[in-house]
Amino acid sequence: MAVADRRKRERMARRQAILTAARGVLMSRGVRGTTTKEIAEQCELSEATLFFYFQSKDEILLSLLFESIEFWGKGLDAIAAKALPPAQMLDAVWQFHESVYVEHPEYYVISAFLAQPQVLENVSAEVKEAIARSSGENFRRLAKLLEQTSPTEPAAALADLIWSLFLGLTISEAARTNLGHGKPGQGRKVRARAFEVVKRGFEAAAAGSAGKARAGRTSSAEPAERATKARAL
Repeated sequence: MAVADRRKRERMARRQAILTAARGVLMSRGVRGTTTKEIAEQCELSEATLFFYFQSKDEILLSLLFESIEFWGKGLDAIAAKALPPAQMLDAVWQFHESVYVEHPEYYVISAFLAQPQVLENVSAEVKEAIARSSGENFRRLAKLLEQTSPTEPAAALADLIWSLFLGLTISEAARTNLGHGKPGQGRKVRARAFEVVKRGFEAAAAGSAGKARAGRTSSAEPAERATKARAL
């Protein structure tokens, strides 16, 4: 039993080493430029040995994708557990996106790659369904958090807005870098400015909703006041 446990731990450790190497290759070569041969070289393994742990490049990328989905889920649950007031919730959600980008930029690279045509043509329907189901759960987590920041707006639309904005800005930053126009720290500043614009919109919507609620209470109170005065007369 001890030998079997040790072998299992060794296998898991080797798989993690391969995934760690894949992250580095992915960030330097891009998804299309990443090869199992280069990943194996980074791990000081033969490509044949790598295939003992992963059958293909697609399996490595899918492992990273599912890892990212799990990471996002845990992070969003951690934010929910803090029970932050609405004024702080939007900041917390955006900063979590930022922290993921700093710690695991490869997660965004893989997410963006999923939009490419035929990228999942060799992936089974069962795996595609698992991706859709688990990522959908994360989307609902995000929507539930953002619902607190603007109760009058559709939660799903808010989640789409925040996720799409951040992902799009990371793609824009990568494009500038590839064109030789990227500057250190520029991407974070651009994202911060974009977030401030969005945040003002959220705050304006919340203020408008509060104003309508006060107006509604005032208008409903006026008939009662008139009736009271009439009885007094």
